[in-house]
Amino acid sequence: MPVDLPAASDDVGLEGYTDVVVAAAADLDDVVVVAQSMGGLVGPLVCARRPVRLLVLLNAMIPAPGETGHAWWTASGLPDFRPSVDDGTDAFFHDVPPDVTAEAFALGEPPQSTRPFEDPWPLAGWPDVPTRVLAGRDDRFFPLAFQRHLARARLGLDVDEVPGGHLVALSRPDALAERLADYARDS
Repeated sequence: MPVDLPAASDDVGLEGYTDVVVAAAADLDDVVVVAQSMGGLVGPLVCARRPVRLLVLLNAMIPAPGETGHAWWTASGLPDFRPSVDDGTDAFFHDVPPDVTAEAFALGEPPQSTRPFEDPWPLAGWPDVPTRVLAGRDDRFFPLAFQRHLARARLGLDVDEVPGGHLVALSRPDALAERLADYARDS
């Protein structure tokens, strides 16, 4: 189930985001957390606060202890793999079907406060939870080579691949759902 975070609020940081996710999953017994993109900052925090069967990092930021989201962009090595950022349309929507892209653009860009990027990542280390790293092999925002580098350097993990870009849930939902079902079944 997707969880709506208070992204527009300048008063809510990573701990507040974590509170929202933990509350949304309070009545669930068997939880698999899928943390996509910026969700990589929050997913592990959820795992540190409640029992979770599996954490899946999908085209995700993988933080280091004490690192802020702002610092992550350079500290992660991303500039070595993607030296410039476009306006986001090509990086995010290049493989999303035109009708889905049109619908997303009709809704407008959701507001995202910079507040969560100011918080130092609070854990001293990665939570003790099975973790899988999954990357869209056509991701232009976090290129596959970068995701491999980051997962190996920060978690000692290999990256599994699915077809699609950064917004694989929009571009290849069936392939993503199949992979996530396989993970859930095998965990």
